[in-house]
Amino acid sequence: MTLLWIAIAVLLLPALWLLAAPLKRARGVHDAQRDYEANDRTAEQNVAIFRRRLGSLEAARERGEIDAARFEEDRLELERSLLEDTETLRRPPLKASASGRLAVPLVMVALVVASVFWYQREGAEGDLTLLAVQQEVREHPQGSMAMLVERLEAQAERQPDNPNVWSMLFPLYRDGGQGQQAIDALQRLIELEGRRPSLLGQLAQLEFFVADRQLTPRVQELVDETLAQDSGQPTVLGILGIEAFDRGAYEEAIDHWRRAIAGMDDPEAGEALREGIRIAQQRLGETPDDDVAVSDAARGPGILARVRLDDDLAGRLEDDATVFVVARDMDGELPPLAVARLSVAELPAEVVLDDRHAMSDQASLSRVDEARLVVRVSASGQARPQAGDLFGERSGVAVGDVDGEPVEVVIDRVFE
Repeated sequence: MTLLWIAIAVLLLPALWLLAAPLKRARGVHDAQRDYEANDRTAEQNVAIFRRRLGSLEAARERGEIDAARFEEDRLELERSLLEDTETLRRPPLKASASGRLAVPLVMVALVVASVFWYQREGAEGDLTLLAVQQEVREHPQGSMAMLVERLEAQAERQPDNPNVWSMLFPLYRDGGQGQQAIDALQRLIELEGRRPSLLGQLAQLEFFVADRQLTPRVQELVDETLAQDSGQPTVLGILGIEAFDRGAYEEAIDHWRRAIAGMDDPEAGEALREGIRIAQQRLGETPDDDVAVSDAARGPGILARVRLDDDLAGRLEDDATVFVVARDMDGELPPLAVARLSVAELPAEVVLDDRHAMSDQASLSRVDEARLVVRVSASGQARPQAGDLFGERSGVAVGDVDGEPVEVVIDRVFE
């Protein structure tokens, strides 16, 4: 924050210099103006011109070229013109060169005060503070999610009107199992940001899970409001699919989830819904679709990976916990290039990732030469990482022939 104020001061210095610079030239300008006025002969020249023109009129009258009435009329016009020229040449007294110097420092002080006041109202000082808090917790030897929440709660008290505070707090509350606190934080965010469909959808989702996956009147009200603004809002369609699945309306659940996938920009969440669709189709006695892998044969270049769980973490999660195997580009600029699902009971296992597992045509393994493999074990089965999940990764994995030796990825860390 100190660097910020130093930067603001550096930016103000040129503006203050522009205000003070004319004071250095004030004396010279004053003397030049005084000399100019002292040596100005414009009035004398105007009088001389008047006399010559008046002499010409008198000569014309004596020669009989104009009569007395015409002479008087032209003479009055000359006198009027002389008076007008003289009036325009009349100048106020020249002020001293030091006159008005006091106003300059007053304007400089006003500029500094106004700049600081404007920045405090319109600037991003609060967001920089949030960034500093995140960095401090990340670098702290005992940094944890609980510490981050505590620091952000303190910031929420200091800057309650900053929406970024609440947008950071509510997912931390949600992922930490503090449902009501998450709802309160999200409601505050909606008050500040407006009732946008994306925020209303997340609020409906929170209310839905806090109500033990029930479409309470409150949840239904939020669902109706969201769909009135955006009929394809994926978060709301997702919870409608869950509710339909729970009551055995599998066809309805499939319909909701397919519509949700169409508008979803989170590939891992989309894969979770695809898995839900496959399960619903099995319960209907249908052959499950596979929107991603339509053939058992490998398609294009890929990666053969062998995934295993570190012995120190064995037994930490149940055998039915979901294992996500995700391939990402090395720069992290694209959506996941490929996603596959396993269970802990299947480990160790070999899995082939190729274009069959791509989430979109614009992001697939065949478009890169190297990838980063990330494996995460989710106790909840949710695509979004949560505290307590297990994970492992390996970078710089070559994309190519899948008939060679597998690349080993060990799940050896705990997500906190």
